[in-house]
Amino acid sequence: MTLIKRIASLAGLAAMLAAAPAIAPGIAQEVFYAWAPKPTVPEGWKAPNRPVWRLSEILATHQKQKSWVHPVVRDLDYAADYIQMAPGEKARTKFYADDRTFLVVWGGQIRFTIQGQQPFVASKGFFVQVPYRTPFAMETVGDEPSLRFEVRRARAEAYYPTTSSAADAPPNPIGTTMDKVSYRLPPDPYTAVNVPYLDFLKDYVNNPANPRSVKPFIHDDHNWVNVIRLQGRPTPPATNRGHYHTGLSEFWFIPEGKVEFLIEGRPLLTAEAGDIVYAPPGRWHRAASADGQVGTRLAIIARPRNMHNYAAEAGAKQ
Repeated sequence: MTLIKRIASLAGLAAMLAAAPAIAPGIAQEVFYAWAPKPTVPEGWKAPNRPVWRLSEILATHQKQKSWVHPVVRDLDYAADYIQMAPGEKARTKFYADDRTFLVVWGGQIRFTIQGQQPFVASKGFFVQVPYRTPFAMETVGDEPSLRFEVRRARAEAYYPTTSSAADAPPNPIGTTMDKVSYRLPPDPYTAVNVPYLDFLKDYVNNPANPRSVKPFIHDDHNWVNVIRLQGRPTPPATNRGHYHTGLSEFWFIPEGKVEFLIEGRPLLTAEAGDIVYAPPGRWHRAASADGQVGTRLAIIARPRNMHNYAAEAGAKQ
């Protein structure tokens, strides 16, 4: 082979590699096949779960209230709410015993005081997480109400640290007695992946490097929150069904742009910034940034290496 042909061949190979989709570290490139249990009648949407919650509808529902909680997701794995706090309102210091808490600040400003961290003020576009057994407090600062999307593990109940005051006991929720206890295991530490917060607007949207990537914000034994920020593309045909999860739901928060979703049994829908989309277990679903723009979705699911069941003829890809 002549030098010119060899250079041309190497250039062609480099172009092919650049165009090839990136494979996430730790994900097998080999394609496997199996018989998967697919419900004959897939699970539906049980209130408050919906195919899509429009932020505009939620805000309209509470337009005359200064503070409110709007349930968005309730299933076997997660409880998620949109929550507004009035200016100056504080949330009592608390922690969750065995589960991580995840929040997206979507309006106003919230001062977070998390044990072991310097207090910080989070504004729209901040993603915040608090590990289990880590006390934290929130306060709305400034003249505007704060708005956040908060995700907790299902049935996770708040604990409240004790103080030297005998009057620090919280009120008893209905059907519950707040019992003073002792324990040994310390808080779960932050890690290189599970950091206290991410300023999405600064680090992604307004970043001159303009990153478009797939990167986890939370990755632990029981939670996966994946930041999926990609250039839009033409809508795939309906024959592209995506994948489904056996026994696991998946939902998405949209922090940027427009994202299209095709969920089994529903027409194609487009979600915009602030909206939440939900796919019950066992339903085919497909998500992609809408054509002509950059769209971002936070994919939230209860297993970091969850099984994606693609059609056999799809070769384990969408």
